Order: sequence, then structure tokens, then C-alpha cells
Amino acid sequence: MEGAAALSRIGLAGLAVMGQNLALNIAEKGFPISVYNRTTSKVDETLGRAAPLELPLTGHYSPRDFVLSIRPPRSIILLVKAGAPVDLTISALLPHLSPGDSIIDGGNEWYLNTERRLADAESHRLLYLGMGVSGGEDGARHGPSLMPGGHLAAYKNVEDVLATVAAQVDDGPCVTYIGEGGSGNFVKMVHNGIEYGDMQLISEAYDVLKQIGGFSNPELAEVFGEWNRGELESFLIEITSDIFRVRDRDEEGELVDKILDKTGMKGTGKWTVQQAAELSVAAPTIAASLDSRYLSGLKEERVAAAEVLGGREWRVRRTCCGV
Repeated sequence: MEGAAALSRIGLAGLAVMGQNLALNIAEKGFPISVYNRTTSKVDETLGRAAPLELPLTGHYSPRDFVLSIRPPRSIILLVKAGAPVDLTISALLPHLSPGDSIIDGGNEWYLNTERRLADAESHRLLYLGMGVSGGEDGARHGPSLMPGGHLAAYKNVEDVLATVAAQVDDGPCVTYIGEGGSGNFVKMVHNGIEYGDMQLISEAYDVLKQIGGFSNPELAEVFGEWNRGELESFLIEITSDIFRVRDRDEEGELVDKILDKTGMKGTGKWTVQQAAELSVAAPTIAASLDSRYLSGLKEERVAAAEVLGGREWRVRRTCCGV
């Protein structure tokens, strides 16, 4: 590349699905972007997705080439697994960064790790943001909710990019500067904890209607669809209604009845409950949802217990309006 005009506006390291989708979103909004991944096949995969769309996205196969392809002062988003992989990625980029450059960690990171890295960045005269990214893979591609916290100057350097690629609502883009330190990651942590509670409420409503009320999947789709037209309108209620209508392509019936009742988690819900306890804040719904996830993971033990303990047989009378 020759001359500043050829340099990218922003960089992104970490090209799993979230990273690829956010990079494509940024490029599609007109911001030239450089991408990098330690596994080079991910770079090729991203380039392959960008090429048919003729997006201003360039791939790089070494940390040095990647960093030098970005216009100073550089802003680099990291979308790698939380914990040690973030430290390793920063270590690979650090020798090539210049004072005033910004690192933006977009993973679900423990907020104290963000504060540690922010202090380390300051010692190298770098800027640092810990930025919560909400919306999943589809949100990253078409418009996420963003929660950046850390150095205000780092946010100002990319405010135009973030405001353009974020989800848009009536009162503006779904991004705002949260505050100093690890506040962005803290807010995302609590956001995820609240989502744990929401999903547990949905699952318990489903279980009561299905197991006790005897509702069929099409009936459940109608109930959740009706709820989504009222005060419960939300993304989670909407997709739950849709899920009940998905047919199993290989067998008879709906797919929801074939899904194993065993779930995992990434840790943000546990962190939320831990912080609530540390701060003496009651969070019973989130705590109960976390317990339910732990129980969900004990599938073999639950099966064995069911053979010993049995269960109550419910008999209820349904009316025209439901249970």
C-alpha cells in the first residue's frame, strides 16, 4: 500500500463468526477495514464473503502487516475468546502499535480484566476500551447494541464508525459511551444476567403450558405470538413463538421436541450473581436462572433421579381461554 489514502479506517482481529460478521457490517457501511486472524484460513474465509459484495475489506496474515495497514491513530477491535486469548492477541499486536492507538475488546470479558489491561495500555501510551456487543451473530452483521467503556478518547476516535454500524431505533443508534474503566463490560455482564432471567421465565411458562396445560406446539406459537403483540413484546418472545413452528426436516413433528434439555453458558450470568452478592443487591430471578442452568447440565443425574422419585401427575381443566 502507498500513502495514507490507501490505509484502512479501522482494524479487526479475531475472525470467528462474530468477528467476520462485524467486519462485514463495518465494511458494508462504507468504512475500509483491515482484518487479521492467527489461523489464516479465517482470513481467506472472510475475504471470500466480502468479495462478492465488493466491500472495502482487506485481509492480512501477520500482526505487523495488519497494524501497519490501518490509518493512525489506529483503532483495532478484538473479537477473540475472553481471558488469555485476549492477552495473547494484544501481545502479538503491541510491538507494532504507536502511542495514541486504541485497542477495543469486544468480547464478554470480566470487567476487572479490562481494568488491568487498560492500566497496562496506559503504560504503553495506548488507549483502551472494553466494549460489550449484544445481538449475537445476526446483530453483529446487521446492527448490534454496543456498550463501550474505558478511555473516552478511544471512543471518540471510533464514534462515527460505531454509531453507523450499531442497531438503529427511533431515538438514535444503540451505542453510547458507558463510562471509565471496565464499565462497558460490567453493563454487558448485567445485560446478560437479565437475559438469563428472561429466558428462564420463558422456559418455565413454556413448561407449565406444555406439561400441565397440554398445549400443542402450534397452540404455544399462538400464545407467545399474542404475548408479543402486547406489553411483553420483545425479541426473545418473538423468536420463541417462531421456534414452535419449526418442523424437523428429517423426522415427523416439530424440532423443539427433539432438542436435548441440556444447556451451557459462558459465565456472564454467574459473574452477575457473584457481583450482586458482593454488592448486597438482591437478584433472585437471575440467581434462580443460574441454578436452573446448573441443573440442566446434570442430564444423566436428572434421568436417574426421575426413575427413583417419579413425579406428580397433573390433571387440569382447560377453558376456551387456556388453562
